[in-house]
Order: sequence, then C-alpha cells, then structure tokens
Amino acid sequence: MFNFFKKAKSNTTSLFTPEKKGARPVFHDLRVLDIIRETSDCVSVAFEVPENLAADYQFIPGQYLTLETKINGEAVRRSYSLCSSPFDGELRVAIKEVEGGRFSTWANNELSAGDTMRVMTPDGNFTAVINPEASNNYVGFAAGSGITPVFSILKSVLENEPNSTFTLFYGNKTAGSVVFKEQIEALKNRYMNRLEVHHVLSREDQGTDYLKGRIDQDKCKTFAERFFDIKEVNGYFLCGPEAMINSVSEELKSMGVSKDLIHYELFTSPAQSIAGKTKVGKESTKKIDSQVTVILDGDETHFGLDSDGDCILDAALDAGADVPYACKGAVCCTCRAKVLEGEVEMEMNYALEDDEVEDGYVLTCQCHPRSEKVVISYDD
Repeated sequence: MFNFFKKAKSNTTSLFTPEKKGARPVFHDLRVLDIIRETSDCVSVAFEVPENLAADYQFIPGQYLTLETKINGEAVRRSYSLCSSPFDGELRVAIKEVEGGRFSTWANNELSAGDTMRVMTPDGNFTAVINPEASNNYVGFAAGSGITPVFSILKSVLENEPNSTFTLFYGNKTAGSVVFKEQIEALKNRYMNRLEVHHVLSREDQGTDYLKGRIDQDKCKTFAERFFDIKEVNGYFLCGPEAMINSVSEELKSMGVSKDLIHYELFTSPAQSIAGKTKVGKESTKKIDSQVTVILDGDETHFGLDSDGDCILDAALDAGADVPYACKGAVCCTCRAKVLEGEVEMEMNYALEDDEVEDGYVLTCQCHPRSEKVVISYDD
C-alpha cells in the first residue's frame, strides 16, 4: 500500500489536461480485467474502464487509485499507485502483500478477474510533467514496491521524451523480490542509451560494496560520484520507506540540490516530519463547541463538534456525509477541502503545498475546529 507524496511545482508544459489534476475524486464500480503475478508476494491488477468513464480515469504518471471492497462484511479502503503509463492504454495498479495487511492479503489470494470493485478516480501529486520537446535527465530512488509510481514515470519519460534520460537505483532484498524485473530489463534493452538501472540488494552479494545493503545517505553520495552529475539532473523521484526518503533527500540537499527538484512518496504515514508539520488557524488550549457545515456536491451537512473531539472528516462521515478520503494520515490529498468560514487547526500536513494552505485548503482528516462556526467545502 502507498500513502503517498509530496511534489515540487513545475513550470513546464504537460501533455495532460491541467483541470484533471485537482478534480475531486469519486468512486465507480469497475470490473477486474486481469491479474498478473509479478512476484511471489505481489500482483498487478488491471481494471476495465467503460467508454463513458474513460475521461474520468485519465491519469498523470505517478498517480494512484483508491480501492474499496468488503472483507467479512466490512468496507476496507486502500490506495495503490498506478504502475502503468498513461500511454499504455490500461489502468493497472500493483499490490504487494504485507504481513497483517487485510486488503493486500485478500487481493493477492482471493481477488479474481471478473470481480467488481469500487475504484476511485486517479489522484495524487507525486507526478511528472511529460513534454516531448524536453531534454531532461532524471534520477529515481526506489525500494521494494516503491518502484510502482516510479515505474509509471520512468516508462512515460522513455516513451514520450525521446531526448531525456533516466537513471534508476532500485533496492530490494533479493533478485527474486524485484518487482517488474523483466519489464525493466526489456526497457533497458530498448532504451540502452537512455536508461541506466542499478539494483541494490540487502540480502545478496553482487560483488560490489555499493550495491549491497540498503539505499542510504552514503550510497546516495557514492552514486552521485559515480553515475550522475547533480548539476545536470532536472528531477529526482524517490519512493519507499521513510528512512530511505529522509537519508537520500538530506544527502541530495547537502550536495546542493534544490528541494524543488526532489519529489517523493512514502509507503505509509510518516513517523517523523519530512514535509514539515503545519498548523492552520490559531492554536488554542481552550475547548470550543463548534457548529460545522460541510458542503459536498452542493449539499450541506451540519453537525456539532468540539475542538477536542474527532477530526472534521470523521465527524462528517458519522453525520452521513459521503466525503472523500483515502489514507487518513495527512499524506494524501483525497480529503482536501477549503475553509470558507471560521478557523481550524490542522495537526499535520505532508501533502498540501504552501500556497494551497495560504488559500485556505486543508486536509480534513487532520482538522479540528478553532471557532464557534466552521464552513468547509469539498466543491471548491
């Protein structure tokens, strides 16, 4: 499972409709077209998209889908990155089975082609702008199933930016646990002058110290000395565990890389700050009884909520509003909404850009009221 991202802004021209990104995601029932066993503990799942929904499921490289199914009568919702390129003509995600993971275990062992699942329209900010006229050099750092969105970006760059290059550093336990191994090798053979791949294995010796172990700060420094020139890289894409994201990001910045060039996505909700903890509105220790109004598709839902109670998202769900959400961990933008009136405090933010916060946007899974009246809209 992926609980996503932070992305720096770009001023280059995209092949994709700008209005698509930022549209509020909604669920549709989609049929599973096929399932491919990628490794012993990972499957990729493709969905059939009806013609009348084709526009809704257009996506940007690096985005994700939120899936929902019922397991033992309970609705379970998880988000997984798209591994297909928008130019592949398919909608496919990779799901790696994790110990104790209800959804991933079910998907790897019980999900079948022909089944129907609730699938939210694509979302996410860990994306690449694809411009056929660009001549860029990209570097990717991925670990385990963190390859999924990076693979989508990598394929899109190679297939649609003929003058650009991509260098990938990919960490796994063993060669047998490499997701998309054959596909990556095929891309290397097809784009041998534009794609460079270095596998880093923690439990196998490849005869070279810098390719043994985990991707960390020291390895990042070694890779920069041997395989790429930071002055010539136009963007870095990092996806994997928090420790890898932290160490690689810090090393890149220490070498002089602008943080605007470093794009990352996390496996899970972070234990420590990467994007930084953000407070919105005034911080107060005084308990406030607030009347909250949530606007969704033009309909208003009203409920009372005190400042020490549930977050606004959970309170809205309890009040019967079908508000959108995915991770509930401050690292996806699915529950993004705009404060129209009143003040709130947002406990954490690992997804919204600074200008979005300044414009009044919040992650409702992290919001608590800080005024007697609060009005929040998911429609803005």
